[in-house]
Amino acid sequence: MADVLDQSEVDALLSAVSDAPAVVEKQQTTIFTRRNIDPATLEIKNYDFKRPERVSKDQMRSLQTLHEAFARNFGASLSGFLRTIVEVRVANCEQMTYSEFISGLPNPTSFNLLRTDALEGQMCMEISPLIIYPIIDRLLGGNSQDLFIPQRPMTLIETRLISSVTNRGLAALSEAWAGVKQLAFTISATESNPQLVQIVPPNEVVVVVGFEVKMNNRAGTMNLCIPYNVIEPVVEDLSSQNWFAASQNQKSDTAAAQIAGTLTRAPLEVTGVLAETTITLADLMSMSPGDVITTEKTATTPIVLWVEGEKKFLASVGQYRGNRALRVVRAVGNDDRV
Repeated sequence: MADVLDQSEVDALLSAVSDAPAVVEKQQTTIFTRRNIDPATLEIKNYDFKRPERVSKDQMRSLQTLHEAFARNFGASLSGFLRTIVEVRVANCEQMTYSEFISGLPNPTSFNLLRTDALEGQMCMEISPLIIYPIIDRLLGGNSQDLFIPQRPMTLIETRLISSVTNRGLAALSEAWAGVKQLAFTISATESNPQLVQIVPPNEVVVVVGFEVKMNNRAGTMNLCIPYNVIEPVVEDLSSQNWFAASQNQKSDTAAAQIAGTLTRAPLEVTGVLAETTITLADLMSMSPGDVITTEKTATTPIVLWVEGEKKFLASVGQYRGNRALRVVRAVGNDDRV
């Protein structure tokens, strides 16, 4: 028969266990590499394969700066269109999978698919009903004070009304992206249920830029979903240095072209002064039709051509197709005394 411990022996064993120092097992980190690396000197970061980061932080900052310019232009455009103050600002800019983006959207909502010929694939622009219906109410003459937000898809008339808002958003978006690449956005389709639209696989990485739209006492959200495979050809141009340098050069070239185009259409007053002389007031008052005013300038001497009050050219008097005409001889130099 096995020995049975009495109470005193059990107490002695328990006291011995409580007095023994605790042994902490150190977890051994194993690194699989071709080189011998000390785990103590190596910085290890957690990486979630479900949410991969394919766009660098520098490029994300450039995207946020780019869409902050879009928010300012879009807000100014809406303010002039709706005749009230509309504020649009960037709330967040992050990477996630397409399934996570779709699962966070309300149903129904205004879900617009954007397409551009310069890039392959489609983008998404979602506008919350919390701000869509106040905008529609404003367009129809209401004040949106006691407006009820219906939980239904938009009608054809409401879709047509809100298209004037989205078209202004596309124009502002094209202007914001002009520093990276000239893009002309168009709406290819509109859907009320985002669960029915799948432009990329569910686990595909997308960049989601969230906006907050405020109008009077109403506020709502707007989300712009940009799949990575769409902007992959231009993602290298999103680095801060390249993007700012390109935007400055393009801005200066575009501004110079616009100024030159405007100046070429500007009307100018051109005057040909045949001769100059002096006359007394008495002689001027006694003049009658048929009187001749003589000058010290001969008929063969070139006359001065004035452009907006400035002496610019010397010209000769002649006739062209039965009309009096002036032929430019040369420009007026600094040494000419005319």
